[in-house]
Amino acid sequence: MARMITGWRWLNEPTTWSLDDRALTVTADPDTDFWRTTHYGFVRDTGHVYGTLVDGDLVLRATFAGAYRDQYDQAGIALRVDETNWIKSGVELVDGQQQLSAVVTREFSDWSVVPVSAPRSVTIEATRSGDTVTIRYGLDGAEPTTTLRLAYLPPGRSVLAGVMAAAPDGSGFTTTFTDVTLTPGG
Repeated sequence: MARMITGWRWLNEPTTWSLDDRALTVTADPDTDFWRTTHYGFVRDTGHVYGTLVDGDLVLRATFAGAYRDQYDQAGIALRVDETNWIKSGVELVDGQQQLSAVVTREFSDWSVVPVSAPRSVTIEATRSGDTVTIRYGLDGAEPTTTLRLAYLPPGRSVLAGVMAAAPDGSGFTTTFTDVTLTPGG
């Protein structure tokens, strides 16, 4: 795996992380998140993203498992144009249950969730084609064929594409990404 993501960089590097040939392990720092205004009235841009800049269409896929324990612990993938235009999708712990989650932000964040029964691992895939991002998922080693979200992302702009983790309310938690692929051009 290290060869696939060599040369990537951190947005908000976490205190603890490691990368080897088999996995990227990230411990999300406490009080980290990505969110803009809606419902909560605050802006947070402190979550961790490990990624690279990509122009145009792409397919980003990540398989991961997290030790979710506190409200809103989250891990997955991110596509970020800038601090006001981004998408994050993955697993988030909400009221004690793992939820497949997608947040789409265009000045204001919106959020959608689908409950899942504590899968061993999740694979999330985002396909960017023009102005559209299609997010699909698979559970416990299954191919990501189930559509979670279809969203707008401004076309013609580079994105930071990569994996993400955050721990808004808790003391931090660890996620292991065992398979990450990024295919420019889709």
